[in-house]
Amino acid sequence: MQGSAAAQEFAKLKELIDEIKIGMLTTQDEDGTLRSRPLQTRVVDDDGSLWFFTSRSSPKVAEASADGWRVNVSYARPDKMDFVSVSGRATLVDDRDKMKALWTKWVEVFFPRGLDDPDLALLRVDIEKAEYWDSPGTALGRAYAVAKALATGNKEATGDNVKLQR
Repeated sequence: MQGSAAAQEFAKLKELIDEIKIGMLTTQDEDGTLRSRPLQTRVVDDDGSLWFFTSRSSPKVAEASADGWRVNVSYARPDKMDFVSVSGRATLVDDRDKMKALWTKWVEVFFPRGLDDPDLALLRVDIEKAEYWDSPGTALGRAYAVAKALATGNKEATGDNVKLQR
């Protein structure tokens, strides 16, 4: 991303993902059906990559691989009216040092064999396009924004809608 505006937009995207944390990873099944499943985002790198733990044998890995590794990850925080959609390319990564750095007890719940599990891998999603909707921070601010939008017809008062492309 170039320029300070783009850097600020990416920083906001990263902040929203960090706060929401759980994304719905969408892949395409062999019959064309879209399938989504929740994954905890371990980190959003400054270079625009999302990192998740996964099983190599997971259907999401097979589906992503069969579709050229094209995926979408969406995030929602309806109580604050914040939403994120990320489109990108996934890659299966076997980097034990990176796994150690991203490992938490929460991950251990899903991978009880730990870092030595031969089925354990990282899924990296390199962001190609992203869009977010960010509403005013407080409930009072959101209520005011909706009232203003209703009164003026200016729906921009309800918050920001930003599209990013890498």
